[in-house]
Amino acid sequence: MSKAWADYRIFWREFRRAFHTTGAVLPSGRALSRALAHYIREGELGLGPRRILEVGPGTGAVTKHIVAAMRPDDRLLLVERNEQFVECLRKRLADEPLFHQAADRVTLHHAGIEELAEDQAYDVIVSGLPLNNFSVELVRQILTKLRRLLAPGGTLSFFEYIAIRRVKSLVSGRAQRERLRGIGAAYDELVAPAEIRRDHVLANVPPAYVHHVRWEK
Repeated sequence: MSKAWADYRIFWREFRRAFHTTGAVLPSGRALSRALAHYIREGELGLGPRRILEVGPGTGAVTKHIVAAMRPDDRLLLVERNEQFVECLRKRLADEPLFHQAADRVTLHHAGIEELAEDQAYDVIVSGLPLNNFSVELVRQILTKLRRLLAPGGTLSFFEYIAIRRVKSLVSGRAQRERLRGIGAAYDELVAPAEIRRDHVLANVPPAYVHHVRWEK
């Protein structure tokens, strides 16, 4: 079985088991992964070593592009709640050449983002969390947490499927519609004023937006 098909199988199994926290049927495609890793690859934050955080890396589809773009002195922290995904990432760091060559600069933390200490700031944060699956309160908590973890001048990149809240609203009951409106309001308040770039990734299943955010401290 190819690595890609193995990842698809894991994602499908975990989606069926825990769709509220997995949020996707398939791993992020190449175009989406590259868009999420844009500010690591482009290196807009100078020539010094960077601290990079990836939240919800899943099976490592985006991580692959991150480690390929890391500079020799960069450090990467992976924070993943799902035990099956953590095991998959451990194997990739041990066995796959691209991952293994960066393994001594990568730390894998089996936990949720809310458990991460705030004693370090990160120059680039990439999030794969399915925010549109969460409660409004949790979305606000996560965005606030990520803002506190971001270093001055740092960038947060995260994605959502295009028109997903609108589509879900059409087929949902009143409570779900109110939840989705609340998430939209949270984005308008916390994300939109700080968004510096938005990529439209049509070559993904399904198509997605990638939001790039830089908050003023």
